[in-house]
Amino acid sequence: MNNLSVQLRQLLFRYWGHDHFRPLQEEIIASIIQRKDTLALLPTGGGKSICFQVPALYMDGLCLVVSPLIALMKDQVERLNSKGIKAYSIISGMNRSEIDLALDHCINGGVKFLYVSPERLVSDAFRERLNYMKISMLAVDEAHCISQWGYDFRPSYLRVAEIRELLPKVPVLALTATATPVVQQDIQDKLHFKNPLLLKSSFERSNLGYVVLKDADKSARMLKVIQGAGGIGIVYVRNRKRAKELSEWLNLKKVPASFYHAGLTMDERSGIQSAWM
Repeated sequence: MNNLSVQLRQLLFRYWGHDHFRPLQEEIIASIIQRKDTLALLPTGGGKSICFQVPALYMDGLCLVVSPLIALMKDQVERLNSKGIKAYSIISGMNRSEIDLALDHCINGGVKFLYVSPERLVSDAFRERLNYMKISMLAVDEAHCISQWGYDFRPSYLRVAEIRELLPKVPVLALTATATPVVQQDIQDKLHFKNPLLLKSSFERSNLGYVVLKDADKSARMLKVIQGAGGIGIVYVRNRKRAKELSEWLNLKKVPASFYHAGLTMDERSGIQSAWM
């Protein structure tokens, strides 16, 4: 084991309590430390966040993380702060003074992670402050969103390439769990990869099971499954109205539940997520 591997595993153990990496994680981390633009394909739950959090702690400066998921950003920032790692996020619902304060902290040093949505990248205030930050790496989560050939294309993701022009020497780590060969190439093209590197893990999920049940009374069957499973869980439904109706029905059945969707206010979503966590 070389000296770099030893230091990376020490960081992993210190902050996450693990003494070894999952398959491919260490190779991805090493490639970023070597300042190589890297596209990493890992299954959901495969530890994608470790792939940019560990090298960011190893490297000097701030890791800029682009993510489209507000709930995920909020969760990761809270987890990092709980470990004594300074992290901020800039999300919708924040007022101007809150945004200015977060950006000032990132300029003044000591902050290791700044999470932003792709829409935030076009802000003049953000771009002006970016010039004064010491950025170590750019992590682009859910990177398939940048490809028009992807299943979840978001035009705002195309603005990430403009940030690359402002940070020409900063390595980029693009992460996704879903990308066909066409989408893989498109991600690398859109992000202006230099000497691109693709690292892909197996998508086998031995810890997951999939069961399809046919039942005339779906709600009753679902309730039986919930009562037998224990712990916490998520039920996906087709629309916002059904989410509210189902949560109310579950509460009547003595199952504590709430509903979460984009129509709620930021405070409502934050409260529900915190209660669920």
